Amino acid sequence: MAQPGMAQPKLVTVFGGSGFVGRHVVAALAKRGYNVRAAVRRPDLAGHLQPLGTVGQIHAVQANLRFRWSVDRAVEGADHVVNLVGILYEGGRQTFDAVQSFGARAIAEAARNAGAGLTHVSAIGADADSAAAYARTKAEAEQAVLATVPSAVILRPSIIFGPEDNFFNQFAGMARIAPALPLIGGGVTKFQPVYVRDVAEAVALSVDGALKPGATYELGGPDVKSFRECLELVLSVTGRKRPFVTIPFWAAKIQGSILGLLPKPLLTKDQVVMLETDNVVSDAAMAEGRTLQGMGITPTTAEAILPTYLWRFRETGQYQAPTAGGPAA
Repeated sequence: MAQPGMAQPKLVTVFGGSGFVGRHVVAALAKRGYNVRAAVRRPDLAGHLQPLGTVGQIHAVQANLRFRWSVDRAVEGADHVVNLVGILYEGGRQTFDAVQSFGARAIAEAARNAGAGLTHVSAIGADADSAAAYARTKAEAEQAVLATVPSAVILRPSIIFGPEDNFFNQFAGMARIAPALPLIGGGVTKFQPVYVRDVAEAVALSVDGALKPGATYELGGPDVKSFRECLELVLSVTGRKRPFVTIPFWAAKIQGSILGLLPKPLLTKDQVVMLETDNVVSDAAMAEGRTLQGMGITPTTAEAILPTYLWRFRETGQYQAPTAGGPAA
């Protein structure tokens, strides 16, 4: 925090600051000395953010992207705005259009009106022509953001891993109780898993002004892995043996249509459509330095991090002894 007589730290509003990626972004910003305003739907559930900074450095305010007045209020007085809000499936009034398209435009307009900088976190796979509503609305959001704030920085991560992720944790939990693991589309879809703290550091660099205004960066880890290889890594780390069952895309879409009716679906048809396209950093981004490496960040491997939080899915947890070629204790 600033000392008496010194300029006060800049104020950064982080939409979605209490979520998986959000808590790591808030920590990275607080470590740099920024004051952080976490704009969330339920401030009463964001108490875990305060210990990430000093007293008074981090506070949560209520905001809902469907209500423009709450967005404007959350941005008021901020020097920079970060938008991390996104949903993996629709539920009630939380639709892709409302959250990822309309919401992103509302945040961009609020940032412009406040004269604040803007960092927008999208996703690799954002495509205005995609058959998947998730990818289509992500692309619409990017277009709205750049049309409203041309100097905005857009970050597109591949699947993000970390202690609270919804990918590796989900399949590790499934391997604990299911007799087999599903390989949708044969498990050939390629991903480039990126560590959440590397993503948070990229966001912090954008707030620092170290990234090119108006540029779109693609964030991927050091290794490209197929869907099957990701599941094999989960089994290796958790010390479990499970066979794989190939599920064709057409069959998975039927399953997704049915499971998508549940309040918290394990799979939706939209997610299956997304799996038909690889989720990796493009050749253009690599050639132009619009990557983590181009920012000066050395990407962290999944092998180095997964054992630090997937150990709880092992048969005897952290007390399970390592085996030759198996997971580390």
